[in-house]
Amino acid sequence: MTPRQQADRLFDMIMAAAEAGDTGRVAFHTDMAIQAYSMLGDLDGDARYHVGLIHVVRGETDEALAEADAMDATVPGHLLAHLLRGAAARASGDAASLQDIYREFLGDYEREIAIARPEYEMHQNSIESFLTEARSAGASGN
Repeated sequence: MTPRQQADRLFDMIMAAAEAGDTGRVAFHTDMAIQAYSMLGDLDGDARYHVGLIHVVRGETDEALAEADAMDATVPGHLLAHLLRGAAARASGDAASLQDIYREFLGDYEREIAIARPEYEMHQNSIESFLTEARSAGASGN
C-alpha cells in the first residue's frame, strides 16, 4: 500500500467511525491520518478535502477553512472547497455563512463540473448532495 493509500484508508475509517458515532475510534485515528497526509508533501484537492473533513470531525473548523482556502488558491472555485466550507459552517452552526457558501457553489458549479476533475468523480455523491441542498435552500448562483 502506498503512503497515499494508507492516508486515504485512515480517512475512510475516520469518516465511517464518525458516521457511526464512534468518537473513540475517531479520536484514535485522526492524529495518525493528519500526520500521514502531511508526510505526502504537496496535497492535491482530494487530499486537502480529506484533511479538511478530518478537521471538521475534530471540531477544528478554522483548520478546515484553511484547507479550503489552500484549494481555492490553487484552483479558484474548486467545488470541494465549497463542500468543505459548508461542512465547517454546519459544524459551527453558522447558517448565514452556509447560505453564502451555497450561493458561491452554485455560481461555480457549471464551470467547474464541466472540467471533470478526478476528485469530482471520486466525490460525485457528495457534490450532488451539496448541489441538491443548495438548490433546496433557495440559493442562486452569482
